[in-house]
Amino acid sequence: MTDLLIRNARLINEGREFEADLLVSHGRIEKIASSISGRSAEVEIDAAGQYLLPGMIDDQVHFRDPGAPHKGSFATESRAAVAGGITSVMDMPNTHPPTLTLEALEAKERRAASCSMANFGFHFGVSHENLDIVAALDPARVAAVKVFMGASTGNMLVDDLPSLERLFRDCPTVLLTHCEYTPRIRERELLWLNRYGQDIPADQHPLIRDAEACYQSSSLAVSLARRYGTRLHVLHLTTARELSLFQPGPLAGKQITAEVCAHHLYFDDRDYAALGHLIKCNPAIKTQADRDALRQALLCGRLDIIGTDHAPHTLDEKQRPYLQAPSGLPLVQHALPSLLELVADGLLPLTTLVEKTSHAVAQRFAIEQRGYLREGYWADLCLIERPAEPRPVAADPILAHCGWTPFQGRAFRHAVRSTVVSGQLAWHEGQLQHDCQGLPLRYQRG
Repeated sequence: MTDLLIRNARLINEGREFEADLLVSHGRIEKIASSISGRSAEVEIDAAGQYLLPGMIDDQVHFRDPGAPHKGSFATESRAAVAGGITSVMDMPNTHPPTLTLEALEAKERRAASCSMANFGFHFGVSHENLDIVAALDPARVAAVKVFMGASTGNMLVDDLPSLERLFRDCPTVLLTHCEYTPRIRERELLWLNRYGQDIPADQHPLIRDAEACYQSSSLAVSLARRYGTRLHVLHLTTARELSLFQPGPLAGKQITAEVCAHHLYFDDRDYAALGHLIKCNPAIKTQADRDALRQALLCGRLDIIGTDHAPHTLDEKQRPYLQAPSGLPLVQHALPSLLELVADGLLPLTTLVEKTSHAVAQRFAIEQRGYLREGYWADLCLIERPAEPRPVAADPILAHCGWTPFQGRAFRHAVRSTVVSGQLAWHEGQLQHDCQGLPLRYQRG
């Protein structure tokens, strides 16, 4: 690994903003000081006027590997991730085959180890048939366990109460939930089909998969977690109403935590007119009032983590009629720049953004020696520059395999200049560094 010295950076870490140099050696942060002299490095970067952050840890991606190479793979999507300042990812289990066995988990680990530019971890899936396997999991073996309490594919929907009670009682590690109440959604789909036929407008999506469908499921998850003492993390909240289920304040000591995704903080239902199914996702992007409530909940701590839920589909698939158009967006390349728009608008302190995208993720998932700018920790870094003029999204190639982004036509006031993954330069000044190889995440659990 090449020694790297970053000079004159504006470090953002653990609630502080300060100027310093940072030295990377043998993959780790060797030294942070106001000035590092008498030490040469093979690569030096002058970061004057630029922010140096711990790389974003994205706890929620669908890299489509294995099973859907026309949508993406660990090779393609990890490249998009590092270009966007994301240094570590945790992949979801609804692949083909799904991650419901240890054999499937090991196969995914081997695939990522062969080609991922980002550090990687995996969530284990739940079905009615593998509850015994889940209960016996080694907590240090997986990032978390993921249950689809609504809106899944194949045999991964688990919404009957006896199975859920058993899962919440026996899960040996953090339990992730996708919360939407499927019976209500199915009922509303039929109503909208009767009203519109097959040509349901895209802007009806948040009315079909509405706030009530979200609240019915998320409130059940929270009540079960309180009953059984489950370490629950509710993914991608989208509504103001759901926020009342979660306690404000710092993450430390919380049994139940919650997450919001970048696109639910950026878009709202007015964007369906221009983007249509390109922003169709589950749970749906909802109203401006919901979006603004989610932003405020980051400030008070009701929302603990920001993820992406990166879920690419081909452009052709997205052009299908409503019921056939799949849900999901490619996000990893532009999530962090879009979040920095909230910083530029004065809506979110940069220290809070770093807390929600790096520190809190490492803390919630007990990730070993990552997520902070600390001497001795792995060097997962992101250098952010502020161009003289907003940088158009179209100025850079789209690296996700699907070749499109919902941010097309937008411009951002911050850009990712450099990304360092486990001490290796992965992205620098608009170029991928193809010899970078991400490492498996390790978890400090008993």
